[in-house]
Amino acid sequence: MSFIDRVWQTQHRLEERFKKIGRGQYGRVLRLARKPTSEEFIKSSWVVGIGIAIIGAIGFVVYYIWLKAPPIVSDLLGI
Repeated sequence: MSFIDRVWQTQHRLEERFKKIGRGQYGRVLRLARKPTSEEFIKSSWVVGIGIAIIGAIGFVVYYIWLKAPPIVSDLLGI
């Protein structure tokens, strides 16, 4: 079997897999999906940005406590 034949067979298998996507479990989601309006996109961007900021702030607080707590605890315990 030549290289070209193998490439064509691979291409055919990939096309068959992608044809099944529209009929499978993801088909309904893909059919209902649409492009968001400008307003929806801006609102979801704000929500995602606020979520990232909150997670970052929590991480910074944990890091700061992790950095400052051991010396304070050791001073209190006299270690």
